Amino acid sequence: MANLFDVANAPEGEPEIIVVGDFIQWKRTDFLTDYPPSLYSAEYVARITGGGASEIKLAATEYSDKYLFTISSATSATFTAGVYHWQLEIVQTATGNRIVIDRGSFEAIIDLDDNQADPRGHAEIMLAKIETILEGKADADVSSYSINGRSLSKLSPQELMEWRDYYRKEVNAHNRRERIRRGKPTNSTILMRF
Repeated sequence: MANLFDVANAPEGEPEIIVVGDFIQWKRTDFLTDYPPSLYSAEYVARITGGGASEIKLAATEYSDKYLFTISSATSATFTAGVYHWQLEIVQTATGNRIVIDRGSFEAIIDLDDNQADPRGHAEIMLAKIETILEGKADADVSSYSINGRSLSKLSPQELMEWRDYYRKEVNAHNRRERIRRGKPTNSTILMRF
């Protein structure tokens, strides 16, 4: 593995997952010919899903052969865990005109060094709460938890089982994606006919 603090080893393209509190850097070279750094600047703008007043702006450091984007540990430590949607903006230096050339998303995940960190994702948390209710062991705060604007205390057992099945599928899909990302087998069988 290459030293990821070294500018020469900055990966091409945006990260899909950011750990809150990590140093992150990446480069973009794919639009360098059309938008040379001598005439243009590049900046990411990101906002967490659900909106809100906070906006992340990240300007590029311009090299002759790349646009380099760097997020310090101190800066990423201020990110709220969740899914962010970003757009990449190019500004023409001479006129100040701007265009959006790319869009995407990334997930900011919690740092396990945080003592209050719960490493489970939303689907795992919801699955555990629903299973607790189905087992009849729900505590007061869980029994009034809401899904889709509906209180769990008012859902029928059939509805709870449907939600449980939904979140089980979400958890299984997440686990499969993680195993694939790590190059591990997924226990999926591919069937073919000849």
